[in-house]
Amino acid sequence: MSILSFNNVSKGFGEGTNRVEVLRDINLDVREGEFLAILGFSGTGKSTLMNMIAGLQKPDSGTVTFKGKPITEPGPERGLVFQSYSLMPWLTVAGNVGLAVDAVFPKLSKKERADKVAHYVQMVGLSHAMNRRPSELSGGMRQRVAVARALAMNPEVLLLDEPLSALDALTRANLADEILHIWEQDKKTCILITNDVDEAILLADRIVPLNPDGTLADPVEVKIPRPRDRHDMNDDATFKALRARVTKYLMDVGIEAKVEGTRQLPNVTPIHGIPAAVAEAQEGLIEDRFLDFSQLHKVYPTPKGPLTVVEDFDLKVNRGEFISLIGHSGCGKSTVLTMAAGLNAISKGAIKLDGRHVEGADPERAVVFQSPNLFPWLTAKENVAIGVDKVYPKASQAERQDVVEYYLERVGLGDAMDANAASMSNGMKQRVGIARAFALSPKLLLLDEPFGMLDSLTRWELQEVLMEVWSRTKVTAICVTHDVDEAILLADRVVMMTNGPQATIGRIVDVDLPRPRTRGALLAHPDYYRYRKDVLDFLEEYEHGAKPKPKPASIAAE
Repeated sequence: MSILSFNNVSKGFGEGTNRVEVLRDINLDVREGEFLAILGFSGTGKSTLMNMIAGLQKPDSGTVTFKGKPITEPGPERGLVFQSYSLMPWLTVAGNVGLAVDAVFPKLSKKERADKVAHYVQMVGLSHAMNRRPSELSGGMRQRVAVARALAMNPEVLLLDEPLSALDALTRANLADEILHIWEQDKKTCILITNDVDEAILLADRIVPLNPDGTLADPVEVKIPRPRDRHDMNDDATFKALRARVTKYLMDVGIEAKVEGTRQLPNVTPIHGIPAAVAEAQEGLIEDRFLDFSQLHKVYPTPKGPLTVVEDFDLKVNRGEFISLIGHSGCGKSTVLTMAAGLNAISKGAIKLDGRHVEGADPERAVVFQSPNLFPWLTAKENVAIGVDKVYPKASQAERQDVVEYYLERVGLGDAMDANAASMSNGMKQRVGIARAFALSPKLLLLDEPFGMLDSLTRWELQEVLMEVWSRTKVTAICVTHDVDEAILLADRVVMMTNGPQATIGRIVDVDLPRPRTRGALLAHPDYYRYRKDVLDFLEEYEHGAKPKPKPASIAAE
């Protein structure tokens, strides 16, 4: 039986030539007790669709009905959890959840009210934080409060509008598991907006892709038995086939070939280029230990004494190698990267690049941060040109301009070179950041979670862009990431770090997969899920603290 229906629904914004049609002819029936995931790229109208279910927006044509009646306004039977937490900062966890209880159950006694608040706070695992305010909570804890507040309204339909997208990978996975556990307890109808394929498969009975043109694709049934364990699914043939099918569909409809190639890179030498005679004399050493981390330590002073964040980090990287550095939040990945960039002092040990000690920042080591840090009043070309003008002092103005335009073309911004950074989407800004880094012709490219602020599907697209440009330069690169699939896609080796403090290298996996790589090709490769399991097993081992969980005696004795 359908509890919610869309009948020929369309929705647009703006007037005249500025009007944009966001949703077109949406027809969808949601079954009572169903967990439905709506999956799509940013900007495809997912949140608009959710807002119409919540009664916050009305369709331009067609109807959205709940139990056969048109939805015209918000109601307690439809509990909504937004991407942002929207908590009252002056209220405690109990106070924020109590707002929902008071709105729906105004006649409860003081004890009944307290019991109901405690019940829903306990459901999301925050009983220990009842009296804390939002400022004292982590991002994952704040989102749990938002979920508890929605549940406290005892809704018939729980609406989740990308509730996990602002969280780190481990917190996101844990909260997804909690949402699934809550749903399985009373089987409320649940509609999840997400951009993560794995999340959709883990949680949903059906997945409905939302196309870039605002239409819905045919629903995909998820026929994987419950309960579903995210680690076990790595070996599940049904999961693999469904993941490949949904991923291929989204890539086919959403990721077009945006990389152009009309310009040629001029033959100019950057100031940090190695003279041919020197390169020949040092060929063996430079190739084999081009980047050398030797017994690296990072120690910070604290009121309680020195705190060792990174300890005995020892890694040798060959010229042209791509390393992915992965581990749980707080394990020191970014600390290692900023030391390699010369932005963070080395406490003990050394880093050598091309036979010379790393001391201070230098354009020979280009960094792409999670936030691209562009000058908003400058165009894409002007942002990239700042570094190029300094690195190629002997090149003509025309040659430097060719370098700038070549790399902007490579990242798919051939038609947006003269757009101001302030007018760009986050994905476009990060393209400029990638172009800027490659345009410096660096000896070492350092990427600090470069796609962490982007939705999953935009991240896929930029991973393909990064791989395409990297394949032309073969620059030695290190990428810090928390995304297992990204780590394997990009790397020749995946270096896994133990939890901090005193974090170090716990395991290294050699990724022997053919290049050039694409996400679609990797999903079809017979060895891909073996590499994925190696990394997932390591991360699970370190999930609960700085040291891995002790193995049972029977296993330890084997």
